[in-house]
Amino acid sequence: MKTYDWIVIGAGFTGAALAYELVRTGFSVLLLEQDASLRNATNYSYGGLAFWSGTTPLTRQLYDEGIARYRLLAQELETDIEFRELDLLLTIASDSDPEVAAASYSHFAIPPKLLSVDEAWEMEPLLNKEAIAGALTVKHGHLNPEKTAQAYIQAFLRLGGEMEITQVQNFTSNNSSPTIKTTTKTYHSANVVVCAGGFSRQLLKAAGIPIRLYFTHAEMIQTPPVEVQLRTLVMPANLQRFQLEAESSKVDELWNEPGNELAAPILDAGAIQFQDRSIRLGQISRLLTDVNAEIDRKVSESWLRRSIGEILPALSNLPGTWHHCLVAFSSDRLPVIGAIPEYRGIYVFSGFSNPLVIVPPLAQRFANYLTGKEDEIISQLSPVRL
Repeated sequence: MKTYDWIVIGAGFTGAALAYELVRTGFSVLLLEQDASLRNATNYSYGGLAFWSGTTPLTRQLYDEGIARYRLLAQELETDIEFRELDLLLTIASDSDPEVAAASYSHFAIPPKLLSVDEAWEMEPLLNKEAIAGALTVKHGHLNPEKTAQAYIQAFLRLGGEMEITQVQNFTSNNSSPTIKTTTKTYHSANVVVCAGGFSRQLLKAAGIPIRLYFTHAEMIQTPPVEVQLRTLVMPANLQRFQLEAESSKVDELWNEPGNELAAPILDAGAIQFQDRSIRLGQISRLLTDVNAEIDRKVSESWLRRSIGEILPALSNLPGTWHHCLVAFSSDRLPVIGAIPEYRGIYVFSGFSNPLVIVPPLAQRFANYLTGKEDEIISQLSPVRL
């Protein structure tokens, strides 16, 4: 049976990017994905690239590297990934102080500009002026995440990488090289890297490997192409999701008990229109510790449409389909990258709660790091920090 240098588990955005960079570096690589239709968080993402939002030297450097990489990526991958820059509008609730909202963004690499209600409406005429006290605006990157992941996969295959659609059931390491058991085959590899997003914790736990990775259940509505034109990417200035993640990761043991709901769900009302004129409306985030937790679709969709309708009334009743996926995160909002201590040949590349802008530079850095090149940034993101 063939043995690979690397097996990458998960062919979403992170796994596809890393598999491509590994094979481009010269490794033999097998990419495993459980779903032929690739229905994961990548497919339901807004596709936003917040390259302006770095708040530390580390994140500012990664966001700068990320946007620079995207400006060349379509040519490198030989596919149109629909990369563009557009206006982001961060809406400020009508009962909030616009100056306070603006001040909360003052430490960002590119602080957004404060707009009055009329200025925000002029930029995005679909806004309900009565629902906001103003907005913040900044240039924001955007792409089609599904097309970009597929572009990475196709480039990976052209370079000689191999891919199988099969579900990983378990893997072992101990003192030998890892063995991966799937629903169809057993694979052997010198190294395995888990890029399974919100499923990473469960997958590693099944192998007896503890990891401080977490996940939210995210919900959104996807419309078909519509006549309505949304000029900007709209999101709330006060994003509740990051606070929700921070609070829920304080007690790791609670995540080992299926059926827990660690906090009340939150909804950050926002919308983006893709180049094919389809719109994504979102998003609800729930902290349910069971990856297979049941969610009342009708109640969720009603909540989403009602909340979107308050900000963007013309979008609330558009035809569309409710979707649900898992979104990974870590306790410090940074991804978890590197070898898992005491488990030979087992690595992780996950925990990207806001992944798109930094995945390409980190995949490239990590692949080079695995050839023996030192990288201070990759070292800072190691699982040992948690």
